[in-house]
Amino acid sequence: MKYSFLFLFLLVFNFSLNAETTPPVWGQTGHRVVGAIADNYLKGHTKRQLKKLLNHESLAFVSTFADEIKADSRYNKFKTWHYLNMPLNGTYEASDKNPEGDLATGIAYCKDIITNENSTDDDKAFYLKLLIHLIGDLHQPMHLGLLEDRGGNDFKLQWNYKDSNMHRVWDTQMIESYGMSFSELADNAAHLSKAEIKAIKKGTVLDWITETHVITQRVYASAEQGENLRSRYSYKYFSVAREQLQKAGIRLATVLNDIL
Repeated sequence: MKYSFLFLFLLVFNFSLNAETTPPVWGQTGHRVVGAIADNYLKGHTKRQLKKLLNHESLAFVSTFADEIKADSRYNKFKTWHYLNMPLNGTYEASDKNPEGDLATGIAYCKDIITNENSTDDDKAFYLKLLIHLIGDLHQPMHLGLLEDRGGNDFKLQWNYKDSNMHRVWDTQMIESYGMSFSELADNAAHLSKAEIKAIKKGTVLDWITETHVITQRVYASAEQGENLRSRYSYKYFSVAREQLQKAGIRLATVLNDIL
């Protein structure tokens, strides 16, 4: 009996420890918002190709795949694709590149595999799922953060009196605190004019990186190390996160329409 109790205690303790130490990921809700918004901007041909390659699974459903495979060491080489690091006053082109790859090179690689007529459908499906996720990551400001604090993971602060960091706040906590499901957030995305949608679609991946990085600079200036962020912070910045999610969805659809 006592051994069963000890086993149960260790299991609960280990779960609690992992819950505290596992790094956050634009959390599941954010990525699913991006996928759900993208659905509204897909062309008919693109939808048919996606249905075939993704075996009828939705963009929202597969959007978290790239984070889920982090638990499997066979896919360790893809971990650096989720982010890129650059100085706050620098540019991607001029910054030191990670020799193991980054967000920009990961997106380019995925597109190459998907558009290569010699790629198998299995390979296309795998890299398509990665691409869907990476376009979302590109629009999360702290995925373009500083090397020295690991994209804000070492920017320690509090969120509603609980220990956190700037990366986690922007990845998950602001979104989750709002209390809406991914479908509710997607359905309530801002109404945009045709001109506004056209403007969002413009540009290259590098242009979008430059645009997001401007917000990265704002985020770093938005709080002090150790500060306790509460509802006032959400009131000021949640609209920025929502706008980024919407842009990511529109641009994801644009990329998919171009390559499928």
